[in-house]
Amino acid sequence: MIPTALITLLVLMALAIPVAASLGVLGMVLAQLFAFLPVSKAAGEIAWSSSNEFLLVALPMFILLGELLLRSGLAERMYGALAKWLSWLPGGLMHSNIAACALFAATSGSSVATAATVGTVALPQARRYGYSERLFLGTLAAGGTLGILIPPSINMIIYAVLTNTSVPKLYLAGIVPGILLALGFMLVVLIACAWRPAWGGQRIAAPLAECIAGLVHLLPPLGLFLVVVGSIYAGIATPTEAAALGVMAGLGLAWWNKALNWHMLRAALLGTMRSTGMIMLIIVAAYFLNFVMSSIGLTTALTDTVQKLGLSKWEMLIAVIVFYVVLGCFMETLSLMITTIPVIAPVMAALGFDMIWFGVVIIVLVETALITPPVGLNLFVVHNLRPSGSMNDVILGAAPFVVALFALLAALAFFPGLALWLPSVISQ
Repeated sequence: MIPTALITLLVLMALAIPVAASLGVLGMVLAQLFAFLPVSKAAGEIAWSSSNEFLLVALPMFILLGELLLRSGLAERMYGALAKWLSWLPGGLMHSNIAACALFAATSGSSVATAATVGTVALPQARRYGYSERLFLGTLAAGGTLGILIPPSINMIIYAVLTNTSVPKLYLAGIVPGILLALGFMLVVLIACAWRPAWGGQRIAAPLAECIAGLVHLLPPLGLFLVVVGSIYAGIATPTEAAALGVMAGLGLAWWNKALNWHMLRAALLGTMRSTGMIMLIIVAAYFLNFVMSSIGLTTALTDTVQKLGLSKWEMLIAVIVFYVVLGCFMETLSLMITTIPVIAPVMAALGFDMIWFGVVIIVLVETALITPPVGLNLFVVHNLRPSGSMNDVILGAAPFVVALFALLAALAFFPGLALWLPSVISQ
């Protein structure tokens, strides 16, 4: 069963069939070949039950919030303010790219939205100031991954639903690693530009008065972060309600900036519906595949195979990291999470790993999948923002930042408190 499932999935993806369709077709094939009962008839019930999870209502809310911020002009003002403060560093605006991604990540919850929004604002600056275009593109692709580690995060909500863990604790667990990863990305830029100063482009000097005046443009994303995440920890709202509050705050900011009109609102809603439809179709198809795998005993067979390997706790962690890095090169991140976590999470829990800590590890591994070819979504997003150029430029530019992701994984393994300290302090 296991070889059949793997070969079928690889063939479907090699044929460039959309991810949701590939997962659904794989479920149908496995049901026809190995099921004793007509389990495929349960597809309708699974589609309803998987879509009827209250926590998933937060997904379109966070997507809409990102769409509103993209079209309201807030991202451009935020980027300009950060550029004034960070452009003196070796690497100049590339540090602004990463810092802007980190700030935008604190409001959007989506890596793709983060990379697209900051990339739209930043890319025109690369050639204007003589930056290494490859490294500049890499900072946008890698910085965009922060969107799913720094709360609020759509992928953390998916993980919470799949493992029945606490979203607030997951959000807290992602803050310190998210900040460390942003600093790690900036360190990569510093090292690269110290090695090749020409990559750092032209320095932009700004008077201190302008830098201080620009700080006002950093208040909206920080305010949104406090509204969304702060309302959760203050006990005012659930994660879903907090997402709705964030949308209301985003509408208010768009109105304040005189960007709120019917045309803008229609574009934001259409973008939200497209993204939500894609995500929910993947979720439904993956849930159906998981149901079929459980029905035919494939999930049990996979779990037994893993346990029979006789790996120690840390050997198993290394095996999981290698598994996700390899599979992440070929699978879209949401489908990767939904199809693998129900199988792997129980094994890791049985070995004694904390599920909140493991959630952060999974998110970092998914971030790696976002910038590793051939199916790294952020690579495609950043590439599509360019008027011309090769996809290889984005791939090579993002490659050094994979080192920072692996460094964070090592730090989390040796110092679990990086993820668990904040949830333990806040919950006391």
